Amino acid sequence: MDEYQSYDGAEQGLIAAMGIFFFIYLAVIVLIIVSMWKIFTKAGKPGWAAIIPIYNVFVLLEIVGKPGWWIILVLIPFVNFFVFIYLAHLLSKSFGKDIVMTLLLIFLPFIGYPVLAFGDATYGGPPKD
Repeated sequence: MDEYQSYDGAEQGLIAAMGIFFFIYLAVIVLIIVSMWKIFTKAGKPGWAAIIPIYNVFVLLEIVGKPGWWIILVLIPFVNFFVFIYLAHLLSKSFGKDIVMTLLLIFLPFIGYPVLAFGDATYGGPPKD
């Protein structure tokens, strides 16, 4: 038996599909990071904070006007799901947007965050509840 085996057409197709999927996944991640960097900058915060885990959530809490102890809520499983939905809503309100932007941020973040970052939205401060 040969030491090296060649792949047949189906395996090559699967490897190519996995490579394409990985490239698209990586592109979406980079797009979200760049968008968050721009959103932080628009809100008067350092853009580099978007790439620091946990600290980026702390900065997001500052942007939307919530206390820093909310970081604990983000670390609790199941609770964090609802907290992030609420934070997305507060973020859209902070930039003067409505529920449509909130839904984009939640369900299509690869569209919502770039629209918020590179669109005409301006930061108006934390929303008044």
